[in-house]
Amino acid sequence: MAATQPKAYVIGLDFGSDSVRALVVDTANGAELSSGVSYYSRWQKGQFCDAPHTQFRHHPLDYMESMTQSIQTALGELPKEAASYVVGIGVDTTGSTPAPIDADGQILALRPEFAENPNAMFILWKDHTSIAQAERINELAHGGKFPDYTNFVGGVYSSEWFWAKAANIMEADASVAKNAYSWVELADWIPALLSGNTAPHLLKRGICAAGHKALWHDSWQGLPAQDFLSAISPTFEGIRERMFDKVYTAEEKAGELSKEWAEKLGLNEGIAIAIGEFDCHMGAVGAGAGEADLVKVMGTSTCDILMAPQNVIGDKTIKGICGQVIGSSRPDMVALEAGQSGFGDIYAWFKNMLLWPLASLANAQAETQQLIGEIADQLIPQLSEAAQAYQPDMHSPLAVDWHSGRRTPYANQRVTGAITQLNLGSDAPAVFHALVESTAHGAKAIMDCMTSQGMDVKRVIAIGGIAKKSPFVMQICADVMGQPIAVVESEQCCALGAAIFAATAAGVYTDSKTAQSAMASRICEHYHPDEQRHEFYLKRHQSYQTLGKYVETQANATEE
Repeated sequence: MAATQPKAYVIGLDFGSDSVRALVVDTANGAELSSGVSYYSRWQKGQFCDAPHTQFRHHPLDYMESMTQSIQTALGELPKEAASYVVGIGVDTTGSTPAPIDADGQILALRPEFAENPNAMFILWKDHTSIAQAERINELAHGGKFPDYTNFVGGVYSSEWFWAKAANIMEADASVAKNAYSWVELADWIPALLSGNTAPHLLKRGICAAGHKALWHDSWQGLPAQDFLSAISPTFEGIRERMFDKVYTAEEKAGELSKEWAEKLGLNEGIAIAIGEFDCHMGAVGAGAGEADLVKVMGTSTCDILMAPQNVIGDKTIKGICGQVIGSSRPDMVALEAGQSGFGDIYAWFKNMLLWPLASLANAQAETQQLIGEIADQLIPQLSEAAQAYQPDMHSPLAVDWHSGRRTPYANQRVTGAITQLNLGSDAPAVFHALVESTAHGAKAIMDCMTSQGMDVKRVIAIGGIAKKSPFVMQICADVMGQPIAVVESEQCCALGAAIFAATAAGVYTDSKTAQSAMASRICEHYHPDEQRHEFYLKRHQSYQTLGKYVETQANATEE
């Protein structure tokens, strides 16, 4: 009789916009044993954010506290000995979410003098305060004096990305600029924190964040040249040598769990900590994605990952996306990244608009607050049910999904959302249908951007809360895109992807492809397009494109 293999568990950590999720996974088969979620306390209070001016910041203590709580909660659901079976931790985060660090590798906001300064914190992915700096980067890259450093990130640099955010903060805050030795992505900082390797010369950087957001590419031997960085901002003088000259895939170790964090988390010191990646890239791996699979991570925003072999990409540069990087998802594939800056956020915006009078009344009448909370919980499901029964025509309300700007195709954070074809008969379900339809049109525009440039999409896979919870949204997406959409069973696919890399970094599997085969989630649902509705939505898509061109023209005219 064969000897029983010892148990080996791993933890996948998913750092989202609102919370940290910890998932304990059995490496033998990918079984999700337990999970814990902890919401950022400062973020929930709206601290350090200014939504009307698109300023969104996270205090590093929110990450540290919520990570600790989520892991302790997940382990608390299991027998006490389960913690001793954990052999590795994998990390995924939102991105680009950078922060300034000092010469010791300390996030500036963790120093007393910067504890309340939003500019010393992590700049969340959806912070769009650096539009001017992004435009400056594009002008420099396309001006002929420098190489086109945007060539492998779709041809347009975004205000959601690393260098634009860092330049904006350094120019706006002289104190931060003076004390910022370097900058770090959240996806790189968490593994470094857990392993005690936050010092700039020890901190290992992942190819995912470097390639998609920091303009790293082998063509120019890593990061852009110092003269280009200095041209972006004089505050960047000398920064290249204070950044990094090597990158790693998530199969590799960032280090081993330090004694300090082992004691905090109740885990064994020395277990493997994998290099971090962005959430959507980990999600693609957790969903079992392979060649020509387009994975849509559907939440407050979307991130889309199309997997392509290097020999298929060849020398092609795919325009209008968020980068093409070999090894940023699975090390043996090129991951093409795209996405929508607003998706579920748009539905939440509409819900809050409808709830405003009730919420205002609740502030004056405390006894009604519970009732209004119950109404709020039911509002989107009721809207979805009514919108599903609604039969749109070519004169029905029409919207564009750019409430948070446009990430892809062709980033433009100056554009805004819009709704047209309203009349006095337009009710809430009709408008909600238009908003959902607009997000589906945005998804189709991304897919078309890739396929029109020779990229094959054989399968569309959806993961995330919306994919699991909203059949109405998923069916609209299938009808508009004209593609079957497979939904993955796991509700925490990004954390599962992080766990797959943790198992690889810990040596349980020799490579992530093998680990993925054993541990990835299965498909639990398919949505098939209705051909008649697809033909109708193709006509609506043309109207969506026309409205979008008008909105963009108006946005450009306003800036001029």
